[in-house]
Amino acid sequence: MALNTSADAPLPVGEVSRLIGGWIDRLGAVWVEGQITQLSRRPGAGVVFLTLRDPSYDISVSVTCFRQVFDSVADVVSEGARVVVLAKPEWYAPRGQLSLRATEIKPVGVGELLARLEQLKKSLAAEGLFAAGRKKPLPFLPQLVGLVCGRASAAERDVLENARHRWPAVRFEVRNVAVQGVHAVPQVVQAVKELDALAEVDVIVVARGGGSVEDLLPFSDEQLVRAVAACRTPVVSAIGHEPDSPLLDLVADLRASTPTDAAKKVVPDVGEEYERVRLLRDRARRCARAFVDREERGLAHTLARPSMEDPHRMVDERADQVSALLDRGRRTLGHLLDRADSELTHTHARVVALSPAATLQRGYAVLQRADGHVVRDPAEVAADETLRARVAEGEFTVRVDA
Repeated sequence: MALNTSADAPLPVGEVSRLIGGWIDRLGAVWVEGQITQLSRRPGAGVVFLTLRDPSYDISVSVTCFRQVFDSVADVVSEGARVVVLAKPEWYAPRGQLSLRATEIKPVGVGELLARLEQLKKSLAAEGLFAAGRKKPLPFLPQLVGLVCGRASAAERDVLENARHRWPAVRFEVRNVAVQGVHAVPQVVQAVKELDALAEVDVIVVARGGGSVEDLLPFSDEQLVRAVAACRTPVVSAIGHEPDSPLLDLVADLRASTPTDAAKKVVPDVGEEYERVRLLRDRARRCARAFVDREERGLAHTLARPSMEDPHRMVDERADQVSALLDRGRRTLGHLLDRADSELTHTHARVVALSPAATLQRGYAVLQRADGHVVRDPAEVAADETLRARVAEGEFTVRVDA
């Protein structure tokens, strides 16, 4: 219930603490899951002190229990173990401190962890975080590689040495973090976000060596999975060995079986690239040479054609044909003219032979009246009529005798 307080009517600290304790006392026992970060078992003390931490949200709470409660699991529970605790919240009023009084402690088995991971995996897959369409391609030659790994770890050494052996010019931006334990998740998430915020980082590698299922649990944490899914920079997961498969492998843009494999997949090998360039250059040279040879053969074949060897040959052949046709035309025209001349001569001879002048040459005369009409019948003239007589050599007049 809300309290009616003001600056003029405040509550004493003791009253506030008492009220908080009253509210907490009304809470019943609850089952709580977490990871033991601190464990204090003082010799002869009847109470054991624990610190239970939620690695996903970086929240801790103190737990106390009687010695006989902890002794039942002391052989299988130590710092770093994940446990399930049945406890009742308690409020220590003098110090204003909340703690849990445990009455039962159960270690979380590997089977239970795997079952929870499988359930989380299905839930995240249903959201599409593992979809292949979301994965981004890696750059061919990254200029700056972000590396998230343990400090002075074998994973860091494997990635750096193998990458620089393959491509000496590659540069790294390293973030050393805890890769197991209660601080692993927040530190890895923070490192990934920092590297993703750097525009010059081309790809991010999250690397860790092998370990047990419990050791690799931070890399299956939902908070880390969502942080990687939100990255704009391609992320490579290199966690554990080949059989290990944390959820980070599924959400990452590329999964590497080991940190060494990550270096091979992220950075190209300079020797292999030189060899590939040499092979491509040789192939290009062969293709260019084959193209030139093919074109030279085609050009030689074209030049070997008669029309190319002697370009004037066709003109000369046509010139001979034109000359022959011209001569033939002249001869034909000459024959036609000769025949026409002969025919004209014969026709002229016939015309001359049949003309009135030829008749006059034979001694005949043509009589014409004064009006020019030719006299063909004696009845056409009258006595004493003057007629004109036309002979071969001229003409003269005659008079008709009665």
